[in-house]
Amino acid sequence: MNMTAFAPEESMHSARPDHEVIIVGAGISGIGTAVQLKADGIDDILILERSIDVGGTWRDNRYPGIAVDITSFTYSFSFEQNPNWSRIFAPGSELYQYTRRVASKYGIYPHIRFGVEVQQARFDKHNDLWVLTLKQGKTLRARHLVSAGGGLISPKLPDIEGLDNFEGDIIHTARWPKGIDLKGKRVAVIGTGATAVQLVPEIARQVRQLDVYQRTPIWVLKKPDRTLPGWLKTLFRASPALQQGIRSVTDASSETLMVLSAIYYRQAPWIVRACEKAALQNMYEQLPDRQDLWEKLSPAYGFGCKRPTFSNEYFKTFAQDNVELVTTPIRHITRRGITTNDGKSRPIDVLVLATGYKTFEKGNIPSFELIGSNGTDLGQFWHDNRYQAYEGLTIPGYPNFYIMLGPYALIGTSYFKMVEGNAIHLSRCIRESHRRAATRVEVRQEAHDSYFQDIQKRQQGTVFLNHNCATS
Repeated sequence: MNMTAFAPEESMHSARPDHEVIIVGAGISGIGTAVQLKADGIDDILILERSIDVGGTWRDNRYPGIAVDITSFTYSFSFEQNPNWSRIFAPGSELYQYTRRVASKYGIYPHIRFGVEVQQARFDKHNDLWVLTLKQGKTLRARHLVSAGGGLISPKLPDIEGLDNFEGDIIHTARWPKGIDLKGKRVAVIGTGATAVQLVPEIARQVRQLDVYQRTPIWVLKKPDRTLPGWLKTLFRASPALQQGIRSVTDASSETLMVLSAIYYRQAPWIVRACEKAALQNMYEQLPDRQDLWEKLSPAYGFGCKRPTFSNEYFKTFAQDNVELVTTPIRHITRRGITTNDGKSRPIDVLVLATGYKTFEKGNIPSFELIGSNGTDLGQFWHDNRYQAYEGLTIPGYPNFYIMLGPYALIGTSYFKMVEGNAIHLSRCIRESHRRAATRVEVRQEAHDSYFQDIQKRQQGTVFLNHNCATS
């Protein structure tokens, strides 16, 4: 980002911050930001984490079958490659342990305060400080504030009549309980997104009956997954450059495919058609001679409208005698089952909600009230004016504030790459404020507006605003 887009202002006020930087969240974003700041000589850092350990999404999600949906080679920090992944698509437990190792190796744990939840952050424009109010009743002051909670924080519950009346177990995939036994039970899964694609084949092997309720099918490609042999791991450890080369190739190919299919789909429609053909072929091979299921599982929207996923097991699961795909809309949930619009009721013991997160809803990003220099809550501002942020990171009226993986800062491949880029930028801003003896860093309104207008203009040509995405 061009520093001329910012307006550092010198201040000579008496109030001092408790910490130069406070980071909210100790997941991938929080850890990556702290590592970058420390590498740049900024050590007065405090990380506030409401849970009991680092890891974020990979700490909280433990549903059966959880794994990365892009190759493990790219799903890591560039400065800390992991030569010991067990598979090309590593299971979630390995990602959780990876975040713990990074936090330990780079000395991040001493900077973290666990079991602390932020309720509000308010900018003190007289002292150029952020004043944080914690759920525990205490307050903290920081010169710079980083929101690193990500979007996968608050599980989203479906708006279905009778949900509260169900007398069996209700499980959201984002809060999968330890030790739950589904063996021999009648289970319903609501939702067929990326999580369900991983979950359904795993629990279908355990349950007596599995009903999968689908509103919109998903594009599912073959998963080029396999166990990584010991000799290859040894080679990676001996030659990090080799692993870096594989990382670069897989990242470039994935990013190219994503860009062509989502942004330049009009110029290269054959890419979209090829991907759709490959996904359909994956379904045909897993479900031979099951035209009754082909129609139900084939998306009516174009490839790229929603993020696709990978699986070699998902489709074939619906051929099992104990699995039923239900596409009739749900009318209501009863005390012991689900009734669909055709009047049919299916009894269940356990209800699993694979319904995602409140990603872009007020109160989720950020997960606390954030009052800027203009007295406006950021969540309310976004609710009223659309999500927007300069380079996905900073917003006028919210000085010294940086949001990791904010609006328009997400990519279709590895989040680690965006985290590193965001962290480098915000560290550069903070170091520049030190050089200028400034206490306030804020993006200029005109720079932000120009960027936002450009983003809106560029969106017009993407697949996301294509009429073919209406059913996604």
